[in-house]
Amino acid sequence: MKVLKIAAASFFMAAQLVTAQFKQTALPYAYNALEGSIDAQTMEIHYTKHAAGYASNLNKAVAGTPLEKESLEKILSHISKESPAVRNNAGGHYNHELFWTILTPEKNTMPSAKLAKAINDHFGSLDALKEKLSKAGADRFGSGWAWLVVTADKKLAVTSSPNQDNPLMDVSEIKGTPVLGIDVWEHAYYLKYQNKRADYLNAFWNVVNWKEVSRRYEQAVK
Repeated sequence: MKVLKIAAASFFMAAQLVTAQFKQTALPYAYNALEGSIDAQTMEIHYTKHAAGYASNLNKAVAGTPLEKESLEKILSHISKESPAVRNNAGGHYNHELFWTILTPEKNTMPSAKLAKAINDHFGSLDALKEKLSKAGADRFGSGWAWLVVTADKKLAVTSSPNQDNPLMDVSEIKGTPVLGIDVWEHAYYLKYQNKRADYLNAFWNVVNWKEVSRRYEQAVK
């Protein structure tokens, strides 16, 4: 009987995974691939606990509602009309799915020619952009994110958001398509850096996947 119950539970969990609309994308690198900047334990806990929780709880929050059939981006576009559970978990799922892709163990990636020109035009230099984004992350009180976005008029802008909000949400102060996001929740850095968020932000630039950021930028300005 116990075996049958375990089998039934496993089947039910598998069925949930198959039917769930929102799923985590597999990490494109090992948990320890970013060591030196982001430690393996932080990456594993961040991915398997925090981010996994957002995906799971989002599926629970939209179950049996019209939101089940909507894309994540569509849900975010009218998030002011949704419950806190949908807002927090939809934002958390979107933010983390982006975050994993803009990190890489590959060294010395650089912005594409198009993105480099836009950065120079808007901020003066790549170093100036890094400084502005790091400041946005450092100045974000409590938990949240710092963002590089493409606005509706195809310009680059730096902003930040509280908790798991993001610039795709209709509640965002500065709206746009995120092309780079920095997670400044304590769970993203505390095991290695404790309260030294600035040290984490400095190290973050060593593992940015500028190829992916460039791809997202060029897609957003089409």
